[in-house]
Amino acid sequence: MTGSAIVVGAGPNGLAGAVRLAQAGFDVTVVESADEIGGGTRTVELIPGVRADLCSAFHPLGVGSPYLSSLRLEEYGLRWCLPEIDAAHPLDDGTAGLLYRSVHQTADGLGVDGSRWRSIFAGPARRFDAVAADALGPMLRLPRHPLAFLDFGLRSLPPVTVLARAFTTPQARALFAGIAAHPFVRLDRPGSAAGGLLLTAAAHRRGWPVAQGGSSAISAALAALLADLGGRIVTGTTIASIAEVSADVVLLDVGPDSATTILDGRLPRRVARAYRRHRPGPAAFKVDYVIDGEVGWTAPGLDRAGVVHLGGRIGEIVRAENEVIAGRMPTNPFVLVGQQWVADDTRAAGTRRPLWAYAHVPTGYTGDATGLVTAQIERFAPGFAARVVAVHRRGPADLAYENPNYRGGDIGGGPNDLWHLVARPRLSPNPYATGVPGVYLCSSSTPPGGGVHGMCGFRAAEAALRGFGGE
Repeated sequence: MTGSAIVVGAGPNGLAGAVRLAQAGFDVTVVESADEIGGGTRTVELIPGVRADLCSAFHPLGVGSPYLSSLRLEEYGLRWCLPEIDAAHPLDDGTAGLLYRSVHQTADGLGVDGSRWRSIFAGPARRFDAVAADALGPMLRLPRHPLAFLDFGLRSLPPVTVLARAFTTPQARALFAGIAAHPFVRLDRPGSAAGGLLLTAAAHRRGWPVAQGGSSAISAALAALLADLGGRIVTGTTIASIAEVSADVVLLDVGPDSATTILDGRLPRRVARAYRRHRPGPAAFKVDYVIDGEVGWTAPGLDRAGVVHLGGRIGEIVRAENEVIAGRMPTNPFVLVGQQWVADDTRAAGTRRPLWAYAHVPTGYTGDATGLVTAQIERFAPGFAARVVAVHRRGPADLAYENPNYRGGDIGGGPNDLWHLVARPRLSPNPYATGVPGVYLCSSSTPPGGGVHGMCGFRAAEAALRGFGGE
C-alpha cells in the first residue's frame, strides 16, 4: 500500500499514528506547530542537571501499550526504569498503603485486606495484556478477548466508593481511591472504577515506569523510528486550514475544537454538532520543585515510591474530586507527586532533585494553587518547604498556552465519565473518522483517551488504512 500522509501534531499519538502509516508504506510528514516535538512527553532542565517532565511522567500504559510495546523502541534509546514501589498513599496517622508490582507483596502489606486485594486484582493483572488490547480502544466494537473483557467490564461498573467497601482498612480504601482518581472523575458514579482497575492491573503486570532521562525519550524514540521508515517531521509550522495540505490521508492530533477550525466548514453537520458539544474535563495545576535532599515523608516506604498520592482517606478524596468537577476549588485538593529519581538517578544532580507534582483543579482555574500543593506535601512531610530550592508553577492557562490540546488546563482530552468512555468524542463505531474523506482525529479526545500509550494514533491510523483500502 502506498500513498501520502500528513499528521498534524507531534505528540505521542501523532507520532504513533505516523509510524503506523509509514510501516504501511505511506510517505509521511508530521507537522508540529511548536519548536519541539513531544506534546505531553517533553522534559526540561529546571536547574543545571535537574530534569523534570512537563506533563506525563509515569507510564504504566506506555510500557503496557499493545502498539508501543511492539515497536522495539529500546533500539532507539528508550529505557524503562522501575521504582521499587510503584505508588504510595499516606494517611495522617503516619501509615500508608503501598502498591508494589507484585500483587502478593501489595496484599501482604495490607493486612486483613490482603486476601480481598488479591481476589479483586490478581485476575485482571494476569489478563492485563488481553484486557489492554480491547480496553485501549473504542467500546462500540466486538472485543478480541470477550471473556477477559467482560470480566474487566463487570468489575469496572461499580463506583469506586462501592468497590472500596470490599476493604475494611483505610489504607486499602485510600490506596485504590488514589489510583482511581487519576482520570479526574467523580468516584461515586458508576464506571468510575474502570481507570483504577486498569492502572492497578497495569502496575501488577508491568509496573509504573519512567523513561530514563525524561519522558521526551519516548517521543525521541518514536521520531527516530519514523525517520528510519522514511518519515519526516517539520516543527515550528502551524496548519490553520485543511486547504494548506494535500495528502491521501490526514491525521489530526488536535482537539475537536481545533479540528473544527482546521476543517473549515467541511465537517458533516452531525459531526460538527458533536465536536461543538465536546467540553474539557477538569484541569491540572502543575508545580515542579527542586529540593535538596529527601522530601521528608513521615510514613515508611514513601521515600522508595515512584508516585505518591496525597488526599487523605477515601471520603476526603471523593469530596475533593466532586468539588473540582462542580467547578469549585477544594481546600485540600487531590495531589499527585512524582519522585522519578528513585527509579532514574539521571534526573538529579547530587542531592538536588526534581519533585514533580500537580493538583486536580476546576477547568480554567485562574488562581494560584502552589500554596495548596505545598501544604498537602507538608501535611505528610513536615519541614518539606525548608528543603525547596526552586519552584516552577504552571496553571491551566499556562498549560493550554504551551499545548493547545490542553484546553482549559485539561491534560486528558476531555471528561472520563462513563458516557465519555463510550462516546469519545462522539457515539460512533469509528470515532476517529471526521466524516471528511481521508481525515481522521487521533488525539486523546478519541479512544482510549489520555495517557502516553499511542493507541489513539494507532487506532486512527488503522481506521485510515481501512478507509484508504476501500473497506
